[in-house]
Amino acid sequence: MRVTGVGHLLFALGLAGLGVLSLFSGDFPYVWEPVPLWVPGREVLAHLSGMLLLAGGIALLIRRTAGPAASVLAAYLLGWVLVLQAPRAARDPGNLGVWLGVAESTVLFSGGWILAALLVGPHTRARMPSLTGEGAMRLARLLFGLACLPLGLSHFVYSAATAGMIPAWIPAHLGFAYFTGACHFAAGLGILFGVFPRLAATLEAAMISLFVLLLHIPGAVADPSSRMMWTMVFVATALAGAVWANAASLKSTAWTWVHWSAQRPKLAVVHAQKRA
Repeated sequence: MRVTGVGHLLFALGLAGLGVLSLFSGDFPYVWEPVPLWVPGREVLAHLSGMLLLAGGIALLIRRTAGPAASVLAAYLLGWVLVLQAPRAARDPGNLGVWLGVAESTVLFSGGWILAALLVGPHTRARMPSLTGEGAMRLARLLFGLACLPLGLSHFVYSAATAGMIPAWIPAHLGFAYFTGACHFAAGLGILFGVFPRLAATLEAAMISLFVLLLHIPGAVADPSSRMMWTMVFVATALAGAVWANAASLKSTAWTWVHWSAQRPKLAVVHAQKRA
């Protein structure tokens, strides 16, 4: 196995889990892969999607296939954003719910892209620097930062629904919903403007991981026959993995305020030294 970090593992497990659910249900993962009901051969496509996600998740954990698997999954997740989610948002731009779908798929894509850049071999990296170099990872992080903004805003617009997901033993449900929404928003701004970006990504990853442990897994255990509950577990797990991957891509970055323009030559030197 070639697991480079917790993000790598969680991303692989989350997508593989979604693949298993698609294979057993003959359907796509609800609003996260919103294929219209009128699409011909929809059930066959759902099984194919499930096989791709399951095989890709497993291949991510195998040394020889990790890089290609991450590349294929990143391309597939980009399809979720451009083909499935973005048209819905374009048709109904005032609906934050559809933008939430765009945002979550964008976070998944950014994580897959960064993992692909980190896992591909040196020859592939040399041939495709625009897709696997530091500039590519920075673009992926910027997409992640932008996606955090609707994630945070949704906690305020849908505060009652968010508060309803919080376990009973946590006090001040509404306040906690607002707090976590503000954390999403702060993480996005931190990534976009270089304000403690490494800390922002790390704390965002830790928060989503806690959501998995405190909200989604207990919900699935309480209702083990619910495909929706298990879908939420695996989506949140993959999201956590994607954000941990974003944080891992910043390991050469200071924990403090970063001027991105000044950071580029430093990172270029670091990567040149690694290749040497």
